[in-house]
Amino acid sequence: MCAHVLVAEDDEKQAELIRRSLLAEGHSATVVHDGAAALDAARRLSPDLVVLDLMLPVVDGFGVCRALRGSPERPDIPVVMLTARSAEDDVLLGLELGADDYLTKPYSPRELMARIRTVLRRSGRGVGARDDDPVVRAAGIGVDPVRHEVRCDGAPVECTPAEFQILLAMASEPERVFTRRQLLHCTRGFDRASTERAVDVHIMNLRRKIEADPRRPVRLLTVFGVGYKLTGARP
Repeated sequence: MCAHVLVAEDDEKQAELIRRSLLAEGHSATVVHDGAAALDAARRLSPDLVVLDLMLPVVDGFGVCRALRGSPERPDIPVVMLTARSAEDDVLLGLELGADDYLTKPYSPRELMARIRTVLRRSGRGVGARDDDPVVRAAGIGVDPVRHEVRCDGAPVECTPAEFQILLAMASEPERVFTRRQLLHCTRGFDRASTERAVDVHIMNLRRKIEADPRRPVRLLTVFGVGYKLTGARP
């Protein structure tokens, strides 16, 4: 089952771990770091599920859940709450506000993914055409996180593990501009010695593999002064 998941977590390292776990499961993910951004993203993107930390700034997780459940557009978006609080009252309040499940920190990513699969299956979200097709597609590129394969215009592309993770992240959110630091996080565990400047090398190598003319890229673009993005449409 493939779904689009909104992750609302103010701890950037934890959020990145969740995002990468979701991508490895074949899902796509959008990450935000405060409650107001979570509500805005939920309205704009209509995700299949929200992973919601209770201790968010601006608007806390209780407020986000309350607002989602009171929304006339998508009152039934499944919510999995994450909490550092183990007090029974906090857990009960989250469930009373409409959370579908919860995990108490610290937790294992495998357990979170299992909970997400269960909630998606129970809610019927993330089903349909995407069910049997985990491939993430953008700009004529298909990235398969299950088979660990990349195709460009139908032709296979050989990628290093770090290149694969960068391309998977960018294809999951086409047109999003990623900073070097954000892309560097994608390579953690595969390329521990990397620096932010090493990201430029990965991008250069990817362009050689997916661009007709790497010197004039039309898929993997530089956003000067910020970072890189993958276009959403086929060139």
